[in-house]
Amino acid sequence: MSPNDMSSGGAPTMLFVNAAQTLTASGPARARRGHEMRDADVRSGVGVAVQGERIVMVDTDDALRRAFADATEVDCDRGLLAPGFVDSHTHTVFGAARYAEQELRATGVPYLEIARRGGGIHSSVRDLRSRTNDELFALAVPRLARLASGGVTTVEIKSGYGLTVADELRTLRVIRDLATSQPLDIVATCLGAHEVPLEFRDRDGGRQEWLALLAEELFPQVAAESLAQFADIFCEPGVFTVDEARVLLQHGQRLGLRAKLHADELHDGGAAGLAAELGAISADHLAAISPEGIAALAASETVATVLPATMLFLGTGRQAPARQLIEAGAAVALATDFNPGTSPLTAFPLVMTLAVSELRLSASEAWIASTVNGAAALGLAGVTGQLSPGFRADLAIHAVEDFRALPYWFGERLCVGSWSRGRACHPMR
Repeated sequence: MSPNDMSSGGAPTMLFVNAAQTLTASGPARARRGHEMRDADVRSGVGVAVQGERIVMVDTDDALRRAFADATEVDCDRGLLAPGFVDSHTHTVFGAARYAEQELRATGVPYLEIARRGGGIHSSVRDLRSRTNDELFALAVPRLARLASGGVTTVEIKSGYGLTVADELRTLRVIRDLATSQPLDIVATCLGAHEVPLEFRDRDGGRQEWLALLAEELFPQVAAESLAQFADIFCEPGVFTVDEARVLLQHGQRLGLRAKLHADELHDGGAAGLAAELGAISADHLAAISPEGIAALAASETVATVLPATMLFLGTGRQAPARQLIEAGAAVALATDFNPGTSPLTAFPLVMTLAVSELRLSASEAWIASTVNGAAALGLAGVTGQLSPGFRADLAIHAVEDFRALPYWFGERLCVGSWSRGRACHPMR
């Protein structure tokens, strides 16, 4: 395809040139599975041409300059040019942090026991209910800027700290307002089934009443206002059962809300198998997944999204078996799980470090999991996640000379610029 064929209606052209390496992740516009994750297509002497919101050419710097003589150049300064990270699992809209819980866990109080006492998610629920939409919006904006400063250009945000129909809806409306005002691409997920609200928990039939409100009131309104693309549920022993999750997510699917699951995070409850059964777009967490769950995901189109920062922060001493998932042929994605209680992390490259050092992924596998497969976990594998002509101009430049160096430099912030749809979301200094 020639540059003229890819023209964006006279939009100005930017050339990203002078990169030491360009990681394109180019290939099929779908999740990469198993051994396919080994090839991130890293090239030397190659740049990218962007017109408007789209990539129009990937070629040598000289070829780009010949094709676009009047273009503006962005100097990568011998750094790494790569697709923007797709952070496919976050809880970015919340109020206060939850410092005290980290100390409680250090004394041996388990996560689910903290929740049983009214802490955990319920602490964030009480806090969010007390805040205005403007407050929630204002708190989220700098968090998104920090994500962008690490190279994230697409981010999913879940509701789930409202736990009333009204508060879930207003959370999703805040996410919608963020999506229309912030430079990152933002995708919304309805997580009304994050927990059983405390006011429903101890009364007869309370669980069923809350699930009915989700199915009969919340989901129809979310679908009517197009407030979310996905419905999610915390399917975990002690929270929601597989049977409850099946019924609720099938109801969401009938309304056009694609299924996601918080699956087998702390205990194996069969949620990964349910995700495969339902054709869920992703099953997330998976630290307690069974061999049967691994096999089910490997045989399905569902993306296995692992969240290593969460398990590190919880101090569980274990991680999701990402290596086994890949060897079985599953598509594995990485995400931050940014949230106030179990993963207060906005530095995406640290997730890559954990993927290599703790999950035993290669650097190429970590990059594919953070870009192409993150996009697939949001239904965007044909839109973003790779540097190829026709794809959205979601790019980042990192001050490293080799793609393996980003996960190597543990905890460093090395992104010097990021662009979503060709617009700067972390401007170069």
